[in-house]
Amino acid sequence: MQERLTFRTALLLAFGPLMWAGNAVVGRVVHTLVPPITLNFLRWALAFAILLPLGGWVLKRGSGLWPYWRRFALLGLLGVGLYNALQYMALQTSSPINVTLVGASLPMCMLVVGALFFGASVSRQQVLGALLSLAGVLLVLSRGEWQQLLGLRLVLGDVFMLLATVSWAFYSWQLTLPRDPPTVRADWAAFLLAQITFGLLWSGGMTAVEWGLGAAPIQWGWTLAAALVFVAVGPAVLAYRAWGAGMQRVGPNVAGLFINLTPLFATVLSAAFLGEWPHLYHGLAFALIVGGIWVSARR
Repeated sequence: MQERLTFRTALLLAFGPLMWAGNAVVGRVVHTLVPPITLNFLRWALAFAILLPLGGWVLKRGSGLWPYWRRFALLGLLGVGLYNALQYMALQTSSPINVTLVGASLPMCMLVVGALFFGASVSRQQVLGALLSLAGVLLVLSRGEWQQLLGLRLVLGDVFMLLATVSWAFYSWQLTLPRDPPTVRADWAAFLLAQITFGLLWSGGMTAVEWGLGAAPIQWGWTLAAALVFVAVGPAVLAYRAWGAGMQRVGPNVAGLFINLTPLFATVLSAAFLGEWPHLYHGLAFALIVGGIWVSARR
């Protein structure tokens, strides 16, 4: 049974967006130190090592995972292999503020993906919310000048983040399908570890291609080491746990609204650590995106 939203639950749900905003900022900080797909692989390799003592039983032969290996291979591709790699690729040419604002269109993207591929019904109210949210995304992509939309040339990072958002929408809808072994689904560490296991295979193959195409060498140092520890512990493990616990208490409809805190946190963190102060159009875009979510979520 779902509970009312309490202050403690709100803190749990806000923790995830804070970590994901930090992930975008840190990814921007180290974008010249490590190739983006390699960064994604290293991040999840560390997360795998952290989760192994907690949910390692799921990798044993009789755990119930292996009859569902195709299912977890797909989840690993969408959630670990593609989404995070595309986000880090986006941060090569785009700012954390832009990346998280484009990513804030995720609930609306989920609406479209659900209607087209999963048979979900869409109301007129939800369509209005989607249009408001889309207006916010277009405002970011045009850098606040609407006339530029006629001859819009997207920054490559914006395109990568749009693709990442579509990937995460498919991943999120896949999670709603009751196709997982109950013992694995009930253990958050085992459930995430199963996805990471297959995700590392996808990410490892992508990393090999990246290096085969002539990726720049990794510049090891304390900055990169600290960044890897953060993105593995915070956004990959702790945020996932906090988000799952909060969503179980109040349900996905209420929890989904909190994802739009990510660009707000990214704006504050970017100003504090990167000196990338927001523009007026960032605030307007954020208001449009949140307004779209609010309209579509109203009963």
